Formats: sequence, structure tokens, C-alpha cells
Amino acid sequence: MALSDLKAVKRNEAGIAAVLGILGQRFGERFQTGQSMREQHAHTTTYIPTQAPDGVVFPQTTEEVQEIVRACNEHRVPVIAFGTGTSLEGHVNAPGGGISLDTSRMNRVLSVNAEDLDVTVEPGVTREDLNAYLRDTGLFFPIDPGANASLGGMAATRASGTNAVRYGTMRENVLALTAVMADGSAVTTAKRAKKSAAGYDLTRLLVGSEGTLGIITSLTLKLYGIPQAISGGVCSFPSVDAACQAVIATIQMGIPVARIELVNALQMRALKLNSNLDYPESPCLFVEFHGSETGVAEQAEMFGEIAVEYGGGPFSWTSVAEERTRLWKARHDAYWASLLLRPGARGLSTDVCVPISRLAECIAETEADIAEMGLIAPIVGHVGDGNFHVLVLMDVNDPAEIALAEKFVGRLNMRAIAMDGTCTGEHGIGQGKAGFLEHELGSAVDVMRAIKRALDPNDILNPGKILPR
Repeated sequence: MALSDLKAVKRNEAGIAAVLGILGQRFGERFQTGQSMREQHAHTTTYIPTQAPDGVVFPQTTEEVQEIVRACNEHRVPVIAFGTGTSLEGHVNAPGGGISLDTSRMNRVLSVNAEDLDVTVEPGVTREDLNAYLRDTGLFFPIDPGANASLGGMAATRASGTNAVRYGTMRENVLALTAVMADGSAVTTAKRAKKSAAGYDLTRLLVGSEGTLGIITSLTLKLYGIPQAISGGVCSFPSVDAACQAVIATIQMGIPVARIELVNALQMRALKLNSNLDYPESPCLFVEFHGSETGVAEQAEMFGEIAVEYGGGPFSWTSVAEERTRLWKARHDAYWASLLLRPGARGLSTDVCVPISRLAECIAETEADIAEMGLIAPIVGHVGDGNFHVLVLMDVNDPAEIALAEKFVGRLNMRAIAMDGTCTGEHGIGQGKAGFLEHELGSAVDVMRAIKRALDPNDILNPGKILPR
């Protein structure tokens, strides 16, 4: 999608002026209009230009969120929920101006129900904060998108990450939520029961809606027992295809792998530069197993045997926590490591997801595109569920490089869709991928538009996102 295709949202100058006055009087120092603060709340971690809001407000309760939304709805002013700002497709931009609603001060853990394996939190709690809070309970929350994102933002974008192959995504791990709707009313979508057949599934309607249907003010999440033992390591392969075939065989054999991550040869070069890893500069799988001490050892040995069948190995694994932490820190630092491949460049991070049987083919064609276009673009993937990411390094001040990167991303998205996959496995649509939604889902987008009109008739909730013009 080219920048020229970004959905335009008309500014309502009179309404914005009215709301600025209302919120300034009501919230005092918790309402900011300084340029730096506003730009921080629209900063994107990709090349999409910053489109700043007119003000930033810091509510502390659901009732305050309701006040803010009612004022914005009355005056037809956009309101954009903000967590930690780690989204990748322009989700927090304000193309029509308006109010950024920063949830960082709504950061309480409201209740932990250890016997029921669930927790209720406010949206500003980050995943790292939650797991630190839970440390003494023997429980943890496994969804790990890499960045220390807020849980409200993770739900809004349907985040996942390295543990998704075993524990699922936010979609499977949100039991219930409370959200403020466009008219300022607050709804709670479910109780704490592990399953329900009562009415429409509003929880999953709002999870992944990117703040366009409601603003999440609390979440009830599933928890899991901290594994008795964890083993993991790195295994090199002669090719991406061989690594992908080993992944497929591992999944088909029912080995309960917790994480299985692919890095291609270029990405491994970057990781070695950044973290001094002592592995071949070739495609590698980072693998982790959770369970009992005997179980994780057995699983690691079985995976090592599979790797050998596909020309990989040796599989070097460990159950020592410090060594595993070092490996996964290197993997989580892949974005920053990749920037070392082209100093001074910025990265356009994009992702797709395909059926696992098409994964090797999709990555091979993508690597061929990268070579043909002369790009520097390492690949890393949550390959246990067919999801992979490409980071295109480019000069964001060079229109020709931007156009080339957009062409590459367009070809990648359409390739994934043609393989019965999706243009985004976990980044979301936002602004950057809105041009591909109809290609993927066809007339289903009309149903989405109808839902949006019904729930947000004045189009104040994060306008200009998800739905194409």
C-alpha cells in the first residue's frame, strides 16, 4: 500500500477546539497539548509518517474513559487509544487529529484467581509487569510479542509472538473484557468461565478490532503454570526449505514444542554481529520445550533426530536458564540487530502467515524477490504456525527506496493471500495494510463496515484504520 493511499480523515476544527477546552478544564495536568508529547503519541516504528493528535489525555478509570469518549462523540472528534506505542502499521496515528487516550496510568492488576488460572488487569499493565507480579504464584502469562507491550494494546491488535505455537494468541487467551463504546457506554463481554455459548462472542469481536469498535478498559486473561523444566537451543540447516520441512515433521509427530523460530542466513549474520552467537551463518531454528525434566529432554532428543533427517544439526540444547535467556534475548533483539546490516537505515517491518505446508515455498519466493530487487531484508518467523516477518532496511528520505519497499511488501502480501494465507499474522491492519484487506476477505469487509457503522456511527474511534476507502 502506497502512502498516497492512506485513508484521509477530514478534520473537525470546531469540534476539536471544543473538546480541547473540555478536557483541559476537566483533567488539568493529565491533559497535554505540547508538540513533543503529541508526536510521541503518534510515532510509528515503521516508515509511515507521524500524524499527531491535538491532545493527549491520561485517564485512570473506566468512568474517566467514558467521560472522554462522550465528549469526543458529542463533538464528532476522533479518539485513538494508546498503550505503549509498539504497533507497526500506523495504528496510533491521528490522520484527522483528535485525542490520544493514553492508558498507561490504568496499570493495576485487579484480581488474581490462582485456582481458576485467570487474572483481571487494566489495559495499561504490560506483559512483563504482569509476569513480575505473578512470579510468586507459580503462574505466568505466555503471550510474548517481543516488545514489552501493554496488554490492552496486545488485545486490540490480537498479538501473539514466539509462544503462540503452544499457547495460542491473544484471541485464545482473553476470557472477557470491559470496553467503552463510541457512545460512552461501558460493556463487559463475558464472565470468567472458561467457555460460554451465551449470545454473540463480543470478546472476540473486540479483540483484534484495533480500537475501532471500543476502547478496552479491563481484561480477564488465562494463566498457565510455570513449567517444571524448560529446554531449548539452536539448530542450523543447509536451507530454509530443510528447516521448514523439519518444522512440519515436528508438528506432525505431535512433539509439544513451545517455541520454534526460524531465522534465515542474513538474519543469523545480524544476530551474530549483535550478540556474538557462535553458530553457522545459515538458516537456523531456535527451539524450546516446556514440561517435566524427563519430558523436555526427550522432546529435545526427538527434535534432534528429525533435524538430522533434513540435513540439520547438530542440535545444541540446554536446560540452563541463563544460557536459554541469552539465546532468546538474541532472538528478541532481531530488529535492532538487523539495523547493523545497514547503518543509518530504518526498518519497515512486515509480516504474513500461510498454511504451514506452503511456508517453505512462500519464504523461498520472498527471498528471490529480495535478491531481484536488491534489498537488504532479513527474515525471522514464528514458523510453528506459518507466520514470518521481513524487515526491509531503507533510507526513509529516499522516495525511490520507499516505492521499492512498498512494491516488495505488496508482492509479499498478495503472495501470502494467493497461498490461502493472510497479509498479517500478528501486526494487524492499521493504516499500512488496509489496501489488502478486500483482496483477502472480499465481501466480508462489507460486513465489517456494517458493524463499524452500527457501533460507531460518527466514526470517532480510531478512524482511518483497518477498513479501506
